[in-house]
Amino acid sequence: MSTSMPTAFDDAFSYCLSTLRGLDRDRYLACLLMPEATRRDMSALYLFNAEIARIRDTVREPLPGEIRLQWWRDLFEGAGSGADAGPLAMALFDVVTRYRLPRNAFLRMCEARIFDLYDDAMPSRNDFEGYAGETASALIQLGLMIAAPVAVEAHAEAAGHAGVAQAVAGALLLMPRHAARGQVYLPLDMLTAAGLDRDAFLARADQARIDAAIEMFASFGLEHLDKARRALPRSTEAFLPFLPAALTRTVLQRALKAKAGLFGTEIAPGQLRAQWRLWRALRTHSL
Repeated sequence: MSTSMPTAFDDAFSYCLSTLRGLDRDRYLACLLMPEATRRDMSALYLFNAEIARIRDTVREPLPGEIRLQWWRDLFEGAGSGADAGPLAMALFDVVTRYRLPRNAFLRMCEARIFDLYDDAMPSRNDFEGYAGETASALIQLGLMIAAPVAVEAHAEAAGHAGVAQAVAGALLLMPRHAARGQVYLPLDMLTAAGLDRDAFLARADQARIDAAIEMFASFGLEHLDKARRALPRSTEAFLPFLPAALTRTVLQRALKAKAGLFGTEIAPGQLRAQWRLWRALRTHSL
C-alpha cells in the first residue's frame, strides 16, 4: 500500500498551524474546530495576522518594524508566489491565489499596523473603528472569502462590528503591556469624557477616572459585539470566521468588572473555558 509523501505546501501549512499555537492561542483553538481544509487555509491567514500584530514586541525602534511591514507590502505588491520567502509566505500566497483574496486588503492591514510601532494616542473612537476595520474586521471578511465566499457581502456588517469588539478586547487584554511602554489604544475622546488625558491615564494616579474610562471602552466593545450578534450568519460555514470572536464577551465583561484593576488581574479566559466557549459558540452560532 503506497502512502503519499508530504509536499512543500503540506509542510508550510503544518508550520502555520503549529506556530499559530504559540502566537495566537484563541485563533489556534478556533482552527481546531474547523474542517481540515478550512483549518489549513485559515491557519495561514491567522498566522500572518499574528506575525504583523507582534512586530512591536520584536523590535526596539519603529524603523525595523516599518522595514518588516514593508517586506510584506513588497511581497503583496509583487507578482511572486512567496515560495522562496518562508513557509508562512508560501502557504499564505497559495491561499491568496486559490481564493483570489484581494491583495489590497493585506496592504491595508500592514498600513494600519504602523500605528502599533509608535506611541501616538488613538485620537477618537472613529479612528479606533477604522483601525479595527482594517485589521480584525478585515480578517473576518477574508476568512469569509475562504470558508463561505457567497456569504461575504451579506455578512460584511457583522464582520465589521465583530472586528471592532475583538480589537477592543485585545486592547484591554494588552493594556498593561501597552501602558508599560507608553502606548494608549483607548481613544482620546473617551479619556477626555472621563476627565483624563494620555499622560494622566499612563500615570494611573486617579483610579476613579481610569475606572470610568475603561468602563466606557469595554462598553463600547460590547455595543459592537451585540450589533454583530444580531447579524450573525446561520450557516456553520459562514460562522467559522466569526468563531474566535466567541471569546470576546468574556474579556469585555471581566474588564468591566475589573476596571483599573485589570492592570493586575488576568481577564483572559483559561484554555479549558476558552475551548468550551468556542465549542458552544460553534453549536449555537452565537457570540
